[in-house]
Amino acid sequence: MSSAALAFPARPASAGDFFALLKPRVMSLVIFTGLAGLVVAPGHIDPFTAFTALLCIAVGAGASGALNMAYDADIDRLMARTAARPVPMGRISRADALAFGWALSAGSVAVMGLFVNAMAAALLAFTIFFYVCVYTLWLKRRTAQNIVIGGLAGALPPAIGWAAVTGGLGLAPLALVAVIFLWTPPHFWALALWRSDDYARAGVPMMPVVKGKPSTRRQIFGYALLLFPAGLLPAATGVAGPLYAAAAMLFGGWMVVEAAAVLRETDTVREPAAKRLFAVSISYLFVLFAALIAEHLLGVAAFRAWV
Repeated sequence: MSSAALAFPARPASAGDFFALLKPRVMSLVIFTGLAGLVVAPGHIDPFTAFTALLCIAVGAGASGALNMAYDADIDRLMARTAARPVPMGRISRADALAFGWALSAGSVAVMGLFVNAMAAALLAFTIFFYVCVYTLWLKRRTAQNIVIGGLAGALPPAIGWAAVTGGLGLAPLALVAVIFLWTPPHFWALALWRSDDYARAGVPMMPVVKGKPSTRRQIFGYALLLFPAGLLPAATGVAGPLYAAAAMLFGGWMVVEAAAVLRETDTVREPAAKRLFAVSISYLFVLFAALIAEHLLGVAAFRAWV
């Protein structure tokens, strides 16, 4: 594909193309973790404000995805996993993707500030800035720690949801942030192990490319060990109950077991253990936050007694 395809669309862009720019799968996870922060926060929030907060979190996440695709179009077209995205395929120009992303960014922060509160808006603005400017434009192409440091952006939605209700922060939402932050490296490095050729071809310094697969396996295992106790922090801070604690122990242990299998992996071409860990890591985050939401929404007496 020529570089001209990045600037001039081959056909008029469709609504589906612009929706794809928002990275809907990533956006759905952001909405889910943001909802958890909103649900478990102490205090009352009316349905309209809660909906507005979640909408702003969703739009802000989508805007970040669109800007990421615009700025990364040159490397996306070199990777099999990302070559079919709208900008490298020429369905949306880089300029249009940038305009779309920045307009959504400004709009989501402005609406959050006007209809929710200043703290939630500030956290949302920081999250977008960190993902786009710090991770996409700076870290991603310069250091193998890109996912580790840049993971802070993806970890903040629970804090934004909490701030939407309370107007502030505390240990409880930061415990939820810590869980996602420590989950990010083993999740993405598992993907990077079997996609390492893609990253090498695009010149992205992911951990397996820069430090090699053996080092990456050791670090995945180390982060999985750290994630196990970190997963219990929400229960320790009182924001989660026994259902969450049981899920954290079960799935945290499963993450450690799968990370150990990655550490012992011998099939370094197909990377079956890394693929299993990647799938388990998705289940880990979903189950833990689903348990957290369920405890607070169902209002079961046993859960309330714990929290």
